[in-house]
Amino acid sequence: MSRPVIFLTNDDGIEADGLLALVKGLHSRGHPLVVVAPASEQSASGMHLSLRKNLKFEEREDLAKEFREKDGPILRMFSLDGTPCDCVIVALDGGLENWVPGLKPAICVSGINQGPNLSVDVMHSGTVSAAREAGLYGMPSIATSLSTYNHSDFSDTVEATIEIIEASLSILPNKAINVLRPLGSNRPYNSKTDNDRIIEAFSLGNLMLNINAPENWTSGFQTVSLGVRWYHNAIELANSKTGYGFKAARIIDEDIPGTDCNAVNEGSVAITPLSCWPNNHPLGLSESLLKSATKQGEYGFPIWLS
Repeated sequence: MSRPVIFLTNDDGIEADGLLALVKGLHSRGHPLVVVAPASEQSASGMHLSLRKNLKFEEREDLAKEFREKDGPILRMFSLDGTPCDCVIVALDGGLENWVPGLKPAICVSGINQGPNLSVDVMHSGTVSAAREAGLYGMPSIATSLSTYNHSDFSDTVEATIEIIEASLSILPNKAINVLRPLGSNRPYNSKTDNDRIIEAFSLGNLMLNINAPENWTSGFQTVSLGVRWYHNAIELANSKTGYGFKAARIIDEDIPGTDCNAVNEGSVAITPLSCWPNNHPLGLSESLLKSATKQGEYGFPIWLS
């Protein structure tokens, strides 16, 4: 294969429109793809793992046939009866090696999710968690979302996501170099400049990107930090008065320039670098390096990706 393999997953399920739109867009541009996604919707599943149960695995050749182009690159699609993190772990810890021997992905992309993954959403999101799980296993990763439920036209989000994926592939090895963490917690950082150290962190799975596209894309890209949003009145008493259920919350975004909430509200695609590990973990990014990773460069991309 002349181009790096991309591993796709999501939390909305193998048949979700956002995932299929991204499959179509990437495949039509000549990218080899392997998809391992949940068999059913797993939104807001966070980093939940399915313990003490067997997971049903199925190849979805029926879906792949819809998007596979004659003489096009490899496209294999699989579903797993589990969570987004289950899909990533099964894929990277032996699944891909068994199902598609010889395919060694360069990057994991999770999405495209329907709905925002802004601010505190990254703590609950199955989409973001799948990308983070890939990072924990040593693979470069990106999470991507269309930050609205008002429409399901993913065309702009696909275009923006592919731009970021292709920029990322241009700075990454053709195959992920740190899968299953052969060096453990050792940091083989050899570069002296912040930009090179950030690229190394990305290539080793210690830093990931979180993308949020706006309802209407009118204003390019912005590289930003996480913002602040608050969810109010998110639960209601059930009719039986013996339990509670979740409902659509009233959401308030604080007006903080340079954050993902503001960027999306201004019509920009927000790109937010995140540490895959807690900051006080041996592999967590320092505050200064994460700040450098969030510096904006040309066209609104992170300066190290420009």
